Amino acid sequence: MTASELDFVLVSLPEPGGPGGRGRILQPAPQPRGQEPPRRRSMRLLREEHENRREEILAGDRKAVDRQHALGKRTARERLDLLLDEGSFVEIDMFRRHQAHGLGMEKRRPATDGVVTGSGTIHGRRVFVYAQDFTIFGGSLGEAHARKIHKVMDLAISTGSPFIGLNDSGGARIQEGALSLNGYGGIFRRNVQASGVIPQISVVLGPCAGGAAYSTALADFTFMVDGPAQLYLTGPDVVEAVTGQRISHAELGGAQVHGTRSGVATFVHDDEESCLEDVRYLVSMLPGNNLELPPRAPSRGAADDPRPRLAEIVPPEPNKPYDMRDVVAEVVDDGEFLELHENWAGNVICALARIDGEVVGVVANQPLVLAGVLDVAASQKAARFVRFCDAFSIPLVTLVDVPGFLPGADQEYAGIIRHGAKLLYAYCEATVPRIQVILRKAYGGAYIVMDSRSIGADLSLAWPTNEIAVMGAEGAVNVVYRKELAAAADPAGRRAELLDDYTEELVHPYYAAERGLVDDVIDPVHTRSAVARGLAMLRDKRAPAAQRKHGNVPL
Repeated sequence: MTASELDFVLVSLPEPGGPGGRGRILQPAPQPRGQEPPRRRSMRLLREEHENRREEILAGDRKAVDRQHALGKRTARERLDLLLDEGSFVEIDMFRRHQAHGLGMEKRRPATDGVVTGSGTIHGRRVFVYAQDFTIFGGSLGEAHARKIHKVMDLAISTGSPFIGLNDSGGARIQEGALSLNGYGGIFRRNVQASGVIPQISVVLGPCAGGAAYSTALADFTFMVDGPAQLYLTGPDVVEAVTGQRISHAELGGAQVHGTRSGVATFVHDDEESCLEDVRYLVSMLPGNNLELPPRAPSRGAADDPRPRLAEIVPPEPNKPYDMRDVVAEVVDDGEFLELHENWAGNVICALARIDGEVVGVVANQPLVLAGVLDVAASQKAARFVRFCDAFSIPLVTLVDVPGFLPGADQEYAGIIRHGAKLLYAYCEATVPRIQVILRKAYGGAYIVMDSRSIGADLSLAWPTNEIAVMGAEGAVNVVYRKELAAAADPAGRRAELLDDYTEELVHPYYAAERGLVDDVIDPVHTRSAVARGLAMLRDKRAPAAQRKHGNVPL
């Protein structure tokens, strides 16, 4: 660099007061004739440039934004505005760009690298979040993209705050090769580290393919929007190339598939607005981490709140169906509950609700679907829910009306023993307050698995319509008295007599209570009050964990 290119140059001058001495001082550099001096940098100019840069990043590529809207999807920032409290979002790594070279990547290095990350509040409570930006590289995950997600996940874990991911991505960024796969691995490892420590919520608002699908599966709750959401490991083109089967994106991994068949989607919504509103509602019922209790609402006087309709909903005849949701609505505050997996494994209901202001997890058989039996899917659904509630100090209320496990070769081949054991294991391991209410049938192994006294329920209540037995009276009589009935002159009449005797002796409403297997037989009208009092009684329950690394769940 020449002196003419500098604002100042060093020149030698005689040192003042010193004969022949020499010294150095700064003098303005000479400027070429006809050239203006360079504009001096100032704080005002720097601030203007900084603000312009931020506004450019926030606005995004107008054409890409228009394409996103044309697909019926919001941008990442628009989604964050819906999810978080107004004005609460604090962005992290806005100016981050990828450092990749080759395949033309060095020619395009947009800020944010296709994901917006940071922190905000929901109903005033801190959460950490990322929102993939499909307008930049199709939201694909490269090294910088992944490291931004790693950073907010680490912050969520260290601060004990819920973590929410808004997914809209074409998958791994092919141009970055193994670095993309390494980035996914870092996300999965943090998903596992956070499991049971902070609530994790995955929201699928567009494509979520390949490795990204595993992070969704590792989350505690998965939301999907019907239509744009697509979730699968291998897309339709790969499926056709390998198997020859032609299948659409929706048929392979749409929201309806995962909401009704695979059970991957916990909640399915018609649009982004209702989806993100329900995410907010869910967060309002969860603790920030495993060291906190769920947020309480004001008491609703549930300890003295009779519900006469409960005596009308449930028919006393054990084989007549009814909607267990009506029972749940009468027991919980304001009839409000958030049901998980509403359209998958419908023979069991899993829901979050409040009773007298306290958040509870409700597990209930649903007589409207398969008579409320337990099968492979229902066992999986209930087991994972029980484990989540236990991890985050949410008491469990189990409403029982179960005729047993679903019989059949298909169920046996599908591993009903192993899957049923998952639910058994989950309840046995749970240390939160646990209340069982037996409404009608409670037969065989299914009675045991549905949080019976024998596997650790703290309080077992029963209605006068309860029947706790190895099997129903008719089946039991047919087995026990098979020879006698075959030899009887009047088999039908004799069967009726034996049924009356068996019922009176073994399955009357007070049989289990007389033996301490049920703590109280209650009037159905007082179920809400009895459960509320039980929860108050168990609020300070302490159960030290076993001294072991971990158990071996029958996965």
